[in-house]
Amino acid sequence: MKLVLATHNQKKRAELARILAPLGHDLTDTPLSDVEETGLTFEENARLKAVSGCRESGLPCVGDDSGLCVDSLSGAPGVYSARFAGEHGNDRANIAKLLDMLKDVPEEARAARFVCAVCCVFPDGQEITLRGACEGRIAFEPAGAGGFGYDPVFLPAEAPGLTMAQLSPEIKDKLSHRGRALALLAEKLS
Repeated sequence: MKLVLATHNQKKRAELARILAPLGHDLTDTPLSDVEETGLTFEENARLKAVSGCRESGLPCVGDDSGLCVDSLSGAPGVYSARFAGEHGNDRANIAKLLDMLKDVPEEARAARFVCAVCCVFPDGQEITLRGACEGRIAFEPAGAGGFGYDPVFLPAEAPGLTMAQLSPEIKDKLSHRGRALALLAEKLS
């Protein structure tokens, strides 16, 4: 199946392509307009992107929205993860703000999860929306050079002692919220 990916984030695009391409889908590089994320949930934002991309391209389009939800911050930064510190996509500033807000929070109270909603919209109007999550906690300081976003401070429960930024892409894809959501999507598409 030929699919369009509705993202302008090149690191996220590479990750989406790495996960979906081996499943036999042809991923096109159709340029799409940027979509304002006005939804209140990850699912709403993923759908906004997928609907817009499908309309523009005339092809099935996969949109996603993902973020970090920290229990001690009542789920923040949530859907505002990419712009948590103000400037969209400033990973360093977002991490710095997060760590500052958690500076007095002990290890046992630093539970968090990465969440990803994916939505695939088809030209005939059909839609598939799914969610993946990865449980873990927030480290006290960044570690690792891989990944993007909050990866350097997120310690997944299934890889004790390592941040997402320290994992190989193959392991990250299996454990990550995005990998899990896309695996569910791949099952539905087949």
